[in-house]
Amino acid sequence: MQAEKSELQKIIQTIWSSELYKIILSNPTGEGTYRKIVLNRQKKGWQAEQYTEKQVFHENLPEGKVQDYLMENMSSAFRQCGAWDGTFEHTVRISKKGKVTGMKKRTAQTEAPKAKMENNRKKNYLLEEGTVIPPLVDMGIFTAEGKVVRSMYDKYRQINRFVELIDDEIDALPKDQTIRIIDFGCGKSYLTFILYYYLVELKKRDVEITGLDLKADVIAHCNKAAEKYGYDKLHFQVGDIGGYETEEQIDMVISLHACDTATDYALYHAIRWKAKLIFSVPCCQHELNKQMKSDNLSILTRYGIVKERTAALMTDAIRGNLLTESGYRTQLLEFVDLSHTPKNLLIRAVRSMIPASAKKQARAEVDAIEKEFGLQPTLDTLLHGKEA
Repeated sequence: MQAEKSELQKIIQTIWSSELYKIILSNPTGEGTYRKIVLNRQKKGWQAEQYTEKQVFHENLPEGKVQDYLMENMSSAFRQCGAWDGTFEHTVRISKKGKVTGMKKRTAQTEAPKAKMENNRKKNYLLEEGTVIPPLVDMGIFTAEGKVVRSMYDKYRQINRFVELIDDEIDALPKDQTIRIIDFGCGKSYLTFILYYYLVELKKRDVEITGLDLKADVIAHCNKAAEKYGYDKLHFQVGDIGGYETEEQIDMVISLHACDTATDYALYHAIRWKAKLIFSVPCCQHELNKQMKSDNLSILTRYGIVKERTAALMTDAIRGNLLTESGYRTQLLEFVDLSHTPKNLLIRAVRSMIPASAKKQARAEVDAIEKEFGLQPTLDTLLHGKEA
């Protein structure tokens, strides 16, 4: 795709000002390296956050080079540019035929954020400070006035990160129908309440969420809280992940810290329901640690702590490949949970058109690692009926 460069340059020059503080390049053409680029103004120049499917690369740009950078990327790699100056949101779009259009609309914000003076500059979060969000108030993260409690800022940032991970993919779900979500092993459901608030109150989506957990007292507490907040399409019930059944079409499955093979049952249900989106943070991956043995790679099984960590990583790598084999675009991302200081893996999977060759390779890699270490993972057994 070659855009009408003269018109593109004219529009970029028109919107450019010293008040611009954020620019996002999106809707990739497939001809570039990155799927999204976010530019933020710094004390001196700009910083570009360049996103691939699995990584983020940073590049610092001097002020005088940013327009050229935008021209280069918009001419071939992206079809949309959004830019914010505190008064207006500017949008530039390029059609598949190369036609360039620009528009702007006044934003509710009347004053642009201050330029980043240090690396810890305040970020523009999806859950904005200054907005009274009842679950965050009850969690002690917000004051009654909607201000972040200073000692809770890390948790506030972690919650926003969770919402961002879902927000990146939520548009994959149709906007003209109810989104049905299952939260397996919901516990006290802090993030479930936040997700409901974000999708319903901010995104204006029609959402039904069911939380499932084994603890009756926790479920009673959650239902009471949902009633208090007026979240009438958020319900909780006592139940076991393995035996759960529903006749509803499930669009999204969430499983945060379902222990050991409970995660496998959550993923299995999501796959057989053909859920469009899956978000899972596994924990306590003990199953393969008990099984793994290898003559060729005994160095990975000789030392207890190495074996434990290797088994945990292999467990999630196999899960990722089995999701790919089942028709999901799958990523393993770093995630810091609210109540866990170590960094965890989050499995994010989107049902997609996966090439047969990619499915075949994913299967072959699983077969190879299972053969080498003598493994029989639960998820593979559930999906393919292998004998444990």
